[in-house]
Amino acid sequence: MNSVQPVLIFGYGNPGRGDDALGPELVDAIEAENFGNVESQNDMQLQVEHITDLEGRERILFVDADVSCAEPYIFSQLEPEKDGSYTSHAMTPGALLHAYRKVYGADTPPAYILRIRGYNFELGDPMGEQASTNLAAAIELVKKLCSDASEANWTQHLSQDANGNAPASPCPSCSSYTLSTSIERG
Repeated sequence: MNSVQPVLIFGYGNPGRGDDALGPELVDAIEAENFGNVESQNDMQLQVEHITDLEGRERILFVDADVSCAEPYIFSQLEPEKDGSYTSHAMTPGALLHAYRKVYGADTPPAYILRIRGYNFELGDPMGEQASTNLAAAIELVKKLCSDASEANWTQHLSQDANGNAPASPCPSCSSYTLSTSIERG
């Protein structure tokens, strides 16, 4: 990659586990839109090596399925956070931001997470109908974010549902559906 786009959208999840494919599916949809200021990536899980992908960004959006947040999604800002996942093969977005600070000795670019409500994460299952509906709403939000990458635009969408309302249950402490990090927090 010769030039770094100002916005990074990073979807993660296992496409072979039903609704866990929400992050990668959103990335595919946004890539099809060809936003000139956006780079999209996806992987099965976040790893420490991904800190190099964060360098030089104006904004970062992590996208993942979440089994416990409000429908259709929760969009919130992230802060670096040292948690148990930083020593694992899979990391939370906050732990990845924490590792970035440690490696580069600098503040991270502004980072956000979009948790899309999923329901079924069984191996081999297809994505469910309700998860697909939630995905469609999330795609519309991300299109708005990509069309105007300003802080003001992103901030106005924080903690809002697809209709622009505060969700009934904002669940700011919801964790992404990542089995290994849930166990490590135990």
